[in-house]
Amino acid sequence: MIHQDRNDFELVQDFLRGNQSSLEVLINRYRQKVYTYILFNVKDAHLAEDIFQDTFIKVIRSLKNGKYKDNGKFLSWVMRIAHNLIIDYYRKEKQLNAISNDNYETDLFNSQKLSEKTVEENIINEQVVRDVRSLIKELPFDQKEVIILRHYCNFSFKEIAEYTDVSINTALGRMRYALINLRKLIEEKNLNLNLA
Repeated sequence: MIHQDRNDFELVQDFLRGNQSSLEVLINRYRQKVYTYILFNVKDAHLAEDIFQDTFIKVIRSLKNGKYKDNGKFLSWVMRIAHNLIIDYYRKEKQLNAISNDNYETDLFNSQKLSEKTVEENIINEQVVRDVRSLIKELPFDQKEVIILRHYCNFSFKEIAEYTDVSINTALGRMRYALINLRKLIEEKNLNLNLA
């Protein structure tokens, strides 16, 4: 059987039997989601890469020490490890509530379409992105989390439910309330979020 066709449990078992390529398949399978989640939270590509590597070092150690119990939620388990490492980093830096975007090299909202716009249009779009990020930060944690996982990490609602350990209906409800609250904040602040 080809590695890519195997489920997470089979790949973990292969890795524990000494097949290193099984772990590579798992890392590649979830690389983008885990890295994007980390990058969104730390806003620094180099730091995100370091935390990403630390995450999978901890995953390897935990697997070898028998700390992972398969329940069909491998990605959720990895994301919790990444989340805890992000929190640890900010605790050490004493910047838990001060995340700066000044040194942020890549923009999650950047796309090929934006690169073809005029300088003025790009400035408007950048302001809209900053405004949206600022609004998201004002949401309650559970609503902010579902927005980040859905729109920045491309999680399905099923994956969000597994990661946050709630039902799909609860995840959908949190998204609904997040959007309602974002609309209220836009009205309260009288913001114009139309892209150029």
